[in-house]
Amino acid sequence: MFEVETDDGTLYVAEDEGERGDEGPFMVVYRTPERETRYGWYCTNCESLDNAMDAMGTIICNDCGNYRKPDEWDAAHE
Repeated sequence: MFEVETDDGTLYVAEDEGERGDEGPFMVVYRTPERETRYGWYCTNCESLDNAMDAMGTIICNDCGNYRKPDEWDAAHE
């Protein structure tokens, strides 16, 4: 794990937990090094924490556009 300093304090990026993105992996971010409280996602493509995830599991980096497709999707919504 490595640390990232933010306005919220120090956050911890788990390099061994992540999801594949189009431009680079998204890594899980925690508030504590013990991995007790999950904070969000870290985009390895642009080193940003500004990411959004929807209920279907899609992750999009708001800075560089790195994108993770959902695990499942409902064709009725297309």
